[in-house]
Amino acid sequence: MKISNNWLKDFIKTELKTERIGEFLTDIGLEVEGIDKFESIKGSLEGIVVGKVLTCEKHPNADKLRKTTVDVGNGKVLNIVCGAPNVEAGQTVPVAVVGTKIYDKSGNFFEIKEAKIRGEVSQGMICAEDELGLSDDHGGIMVLDEEKYELGKNFADYFELTNDEVFEIGLTPNRTDAMSHYGVARDLFAYLSTNKQKSEFEKVSSDVLNNEGTHDFTLEVEDAELCPRYIGAVIENVKVADSPAWLKDRLKAIGLSPINNIVDITNYVLHGYGQPLHAFDADKIEDKKVKVGTVKEGTKFTTLDGIERTLNGSEIMIKDGKDNPMCIAGVFGGANSGVSDETKTIFLESAYFNPVAVRKGAKFHGLNTDASFRFERGVDPNITRTAITKAITLIQELAEGKLVGDLLEEYPKKIEDNYVIIRFSKIEQILGTKIHREKVKEILKALDIQVLNEIQNGLEISVPAYRADVTREIDVIEEILRIYGYNKIDAPQKISFTPVKLTAQDQDELENNWARTLQGLGFNEVMNNSLTSVKDETDAVKLLNPLSNDLAFMRKSLLEGLLQNAIYNINRKNQDIKFFEFGKIYHKKEKYEERKQLAILVSGRDVAENWLQPKSATSFYNLKAYVKVLLEKLAIDYKEVALSDERFSDALAYEVDGKALVRIGKVSSQLLKDFDIDQECFYAEIELEFAQQLRSKNELKFKDIPKFNKIRRDLALLIDKHINYEDLYQTAKNNKSPYIKNINLFDVYEGKNLPEGKKSYAMSFELLNEEKTLEEKEIAAVMDSLVKSFQKEFNAELRG
Repeated sequence: MKISNNWLKDFIKTELKTERIGEFLTDIGLEVEGIDKFESIKGSLEGIVVGKVLTCEKHPNADKLRKTTVDVGNGKVLNIVCGAPNVEAGQTVPVAVVGTKIYDKSGNFFEIKEAKIRGEVSQGMICAEDELGLSDDHGGIMVLDEEKYELGKNFADYFELTNDEVFEIGLTPNRTDAMSHYGVARDLFAYLSTNKQKSEFEKVSSDVLNNEGTHDFTLEVEDAELCPRYIGAVIENVKVADSPAWLKDRLKAIGLSPINNIVDITNYVLHGYGQPLHAFDADKIEDKKVKVGTVKEGTKFTTLDGIERTLNGSEIMIKDGKDNPMCIAGVFGGANSGVSDETKTIFLESAYFNPVAVRKGAKFHGLNTDASFRFERGVDPNITRTAITKAITLIQELAEGKLVGDLLEEYPKKIEDNYVIIRFSKIEQILGTKIHREKVKEILKALDIQVLNEIQNGLEISVPAYRADVTREIDVIEEILRIYGYNKIDAPQKISFTPVKLTAQDQDELENNWARTLQGLGFNEVMNNSLTSVKDETDAVKLLNPLSNDLAFMRKSLLEGLLQNAIYNINRKNQDIKFFEFGKIYHKKEKYEERKQLAILVSGRDVAENWLQPKSATSFYNLKAYVKVLLEKLAIDYKEVALSDERFSDALAYEVDGKALVRIGKVSSQLLKDFDIDQECFYAEIELEFAQQLRSKNELKFKDIPKFNKIRRDLALLIDKHINYEDLYQTAKNNKSPYIKNINLFDVYEGKNLPEGKKSYAMSFELLNEEKTLEEKEIAAVMDSLVKSFQKEFNAELRG
């Protein structure tokens, strides 16, 4: 938000320098992010003097140039080469002397220097209007009236130039009271007056209006909940024209483009007092009746930007007597009812609209205007009349308008101030320091907060309605601290806290453990937005009021976010991806579902290329190994099953009691194509809540290293190609022998010398009896039982 220093000082009188004001505004929560200079004419015509052309002759070396001598006063005559076709001897002209900076529309400048042009010396420049920023005319040099302009005088002396300094304030959404120059001045005065800084501030009040005759307009508010207060005025004989320079400069300083005097006045009141206004062409209002309500869903309405919009039926609409919509109230005006150059009579609106309804309407249509910005946060309901009277006074002065009849007003139920009780003990508890009670009351008075009654250890107070964000005791305490000064609160020298020991069943402990493990394996943690867009809206959770179409749904999977992270890195030459994310996903089935997952994405190389090992691409099995490292910490048994999931081209799941704990897969080529990724990606997701439920409750215990050696035996099995190692592993795992300690697959072979449709798995088994050395017959018994199991379950054959 931009705040003009000149405009601010219309409301508060202070001798403080701009930089100091900026510091104070930042101290009270209106953070000044920068201070920019504004000049009504860039460069302020510095270095431009009134001169007189003494001689003018053709340039000896150029057909389109003229060689002139120009008197610029004090007996100084300059040789100037000029290319303007209308330059003649005897003319009084504006002259830019050497060292002057000439600015273009973009703010860029070039400096006038003494130079030779086609062999002739030039010691300045005779200026055209556009070169001085006075207009867009470049038909020739500017010829002045010699009776009005004195030779040698500064050209700037003949203009009322505006120089201003503009604060760029990073306004937080709760500070609805400071969305105007008056609001900022009021807040600044509260701080200055309680901190012994000299300043003057006067509360605004309604202007006394002079009206003539009567009018036939009527007003109807159909729903007071949508529009608690509405005021309208009829003004005749207006002359729509350009605004005066002072009003244009006020608006230009804060980045607004002047349009005409009527629109500029409404913008002036909006940014001056924080109350949006709207002007209608009164002759276009059917039946001379203004209605405030809603229209049928599906109604078409063309807004001022020329776009036809389909209304959803919940917007607050300003309508005429025949229910024709004229304006989306508090958001945007209509193309057919706005003020034009031919407008003679206007209907001026000042209102307080329901903030929630305005926000819904603005977001639904993707509109963000100065008016909606204020209405949806809550304007001051008690400044509505003051603002419209200020605007009417200006229209009478600047557009020669005549107020006809009385103001039309609907305000059935006054919006009351907020009643709050604050306790001095609570103030001291929150602030960590003691503020004198009289100081507290002084700050409250400066903030327009009325003390209704003093009670034991506290105050009953009334907070003005324009402070829509101050409704609780803690809000009032924040206001007191803001004005008292955060810098006056000493930071504590020590902090006391009670450490909490995490139990084995604590989910945070599990997540931290897994995160540390993955970080140790070279992974980086990412955090993505839960709001996203989706292609398939089936079972998706859609927001009622999305900020944009790109953020209209709650995410259904963590995969898409990780793929966005991946392509961001790949595009920046970081193709080796090892990411993980803890996050929630959302679905809408019979009811809303919310689950937390750990998602892992790998792509590129598993280990960076170096002299010790060759370049190797990561694979499905690398990811599978990482997942198994994590699951080992759960100490659970699970079953590996094939998985059908449109996100993957190949996938499997780890199930416990028929419920998926982990899903692992190779990301489908179509999904990679959607994200412009041209390298393989592998993804896994673990259900965190389910993992927590399955987590072993047995604490780790110390165990001696066995005194006896393990015995290794190998088996080479010839099996059908469709059989997975996981099936063989589970069969061996289920063997009743207590001596099997470790099972491993160390070779897979498919190719020559094997029957068609067959493959060979070489498996190793480590056997151990912790009480004694295993005898050969015991070892043989275990191996025989394994072979028989493999033969029975998979029709396996022993090789070799």
